[in-house]
Amino acid sequence: MSIPEITQQLLAAKQEKGLSFADLEKILGRDEVWIAAVFYRQASASPEEAKLLVQTLGLGPIYIQQLTECPLKGLGPVVPTDPLIYRFYEIIQVYGMPIKSVIHDKFGDGIMSAIDFTLDIEKESDPKGDRVKVIMSGKFLPYKKW
Repeated sequence: MSIPEITQQLLAAKQEKGLSFADLEKILGRDEVWIAAVFYRQASASPEEAKLLVQTLGLGPIYIQQLTECPLKGLGPVVPTDPLIYRFYEIIQVYGMPIKSVIHDKFGDGIMSAIDFTLDIEKESDPKGDRVKVIMSGKFLPYKKW
């Protein structure tokens, strides 16, 4: 997976400032996962959000326009090779159909929105080793009949 040049520059500035995505969440008033999506060009910021982000990172105003443009989303047609990203791909390969079936049992025929959607990542302490808790919440969109 190739990382866009702007992403590399944003990440370098974030590291140079010693900031985490959680720090940026407090500054921007947006969720840390959404902010990371802006960094990776999977989401677009408003002009005000982009300006505040660019100022916080100490970058030039040229970045504001780029961060407000509608991005080309997705990883592309290849299976991801990064181990962490691949595990999510593997989870969907193994549990995708069971998740789909349970959603249909509970809601009927439809989908979970990826537009009206939130995603949170939490750290859970566990005596056997810390756990990653991923919470996805998307609006249910029923298929309509006509």
